[in-house]
Amino acid sequence: MLYGIAAATAALLLTAALTALLRSLALRLGAAGGPGLLSAPTRPRPSGPSGPSGPSVRERRVPLLGGIAVAGATALVGCAGDWTGAAPLGPETGRLLVAALVVALAGLAADLLPVPPVLRLTAVAGAAVLAVPYDALGVPGGVLAAGWIVLVTHAFRSLDQSDGVLGTVGVVTAFALSGCAAAEVMDGLAAMLSVLAAALTGFLMHAWPPARIAAGRCGSQFAGFVLASAVVLVHAERPAGPGFGAAFALTAVISADAVLVLVSRRRAGRPVLRSAPDHLVHRLRRAGLTRQGVMVVMGLAAFAGALVGLSIDLGWLGARAALWVAGAVLLVGAAGALRPGPRPRRAGIRPRSRPHAIPAPGGPATGAAHRPGGLLRPPADVANGAVKVP
Repeated sequence: MLYGIAAATAALLLTAALTALLRSLALRLGAAGGPGLLSAPTRPRPSGPSGPSGPSVRERRVPLLGGIAVAGATALVGCAGDWTGAAPLGPETGRLLVAALVVALAGLAADLLPVPPVLRLTAVAGAAVLAVPYDALGVPGGVLAAGWIVLVTHAFRSLDQSDGVLGTVGVVTAFALSGCAAAEVMDGLAAMLSVLAAALTGFLMHAWPPARIAAGRCGSQFAGFVLASAVVLVHAERPAGPGFGAAFALTAVISADAVLVLVSRRRAGRPVLRSAPDHLVHRLRRAGLTRQGVMVVMGLAAFAGALVGLSIDLGWLGARAALWVAGAVLLVGAAGALRPGPRPRRAGIRPRSRPHAIPAPGGPATGAAHRPGGLLRPPADVANGAVKVP
């Protein structure tokens, strides 16, 4: 108990300090990005020569590299407990931590360099194959679990598109999973999840709206991979009903966002894998919520799902309690079907304005074109003197 408190405190302070240093480094290197809706709510652009424009969203570029602090502090404190013998991680948890660091390095490379999506997906898939417990699930079950880990890790990236959401959802889920692991007498995994929750809390000190730094792919993929793999490890030997129900409830926010994006993009005819501002956090912002409001709503949703999952694992609720969570996810997906979201515009393409013809004096409607600026351009025969304008 004493070591757990000391480890959590060390992870929190270490992450907070490293995040401040990495923010300065990211500003010097120019490592900044605009992860989705980080700034002002939707507002109309001023009218131009071609008339009033549609609603737009202001994005602001924030420094990346915050994920290095989360992954580094979690790994350092977790390895320190294993080396000293105060909290041995065990072979499965140690393998999970190594695989998560591989995923974090792949995400860091994608933050700094134009890495193809195929390479990022391959790195996450290879790490998931390494972290799955095949002795408990078997080969077919292990392959399915690895695919699920890849999907959750990829979907966790969407939480970093609004200030404070990644840290809030990650902290709530990690604490709930730590309790589930402790109930299954998996002390090493419970200790590492507590350290991850403390590290995300230290990062949240800098990511609180308005965020001064973002976790990037490095931090979001690391946190998502650890949480998804921990869900698989905790529920690998549980009965199918309670295991699937608790796992689904613990990742309800990610599931709702994935269903919403899938339904809305398919309905709008957009590619599923092409990024667009149609995630749950974007829709909440367009609905009028502030950045703090989005963080509170997402945190409460994650807390509700995590509470149901923890209650199922502890035996306080039956597996059917997860049906209420599944109903909420389906409602979110139905909302995406009703409002598929905005269609992204291609950069550099403007809608063409067709000229309006007016009849020429003394002749047929050869016309003068009305330009967007409001000026009349005379037809060619008038300009050449063939037709005199009275």
